[in-house]
Amino acid sequence: MYCKPSHVLPAIVHPTKCCVDHNFVNNVVPHIHPTHTTTVNHINYQHQHYFPHSQSVVNEVTNQQFFNPPYPVAGPFGPRPRPGAVAGAFDYPGYGPGMGPDAVAGEYFPGAQKPPNWR
Repeated sequence: MYCKPSHVLPAIVHPTKCCVDHNFVNNVVPHIHPTHTTTVNHINYQHQHYFPHSQSVVNEVTNQQFFNPPYPVAGPFGPRPRPGAVAGAFDYPGYGPGMGPDAVAGEYFPGAQKPPNWR
């Protein structure tokens, strides 16, 4: 048997099959995120006020010397009545009998002596 030579037909082109070959490369990109910590020391002064109090006592002493005169006696050294005066009436406000602006010192207290502490 004899075979005829085959005919070569035109080629049928099919769509291209895509193959992907993956290559991986690691690149390091430094990202810097800075952090700062500030320590704040809070110092509080509590002022405590004290008010110490002292106390003292002062005694002020006064003395009054009263010399009660003897009863007036009629005579040259007794109290003189004022012109127009009524017996027992006071003719000057605040003054006793025989006393007044024109009275002589000591005339109402005959025989009265000065206290020893008077100089």
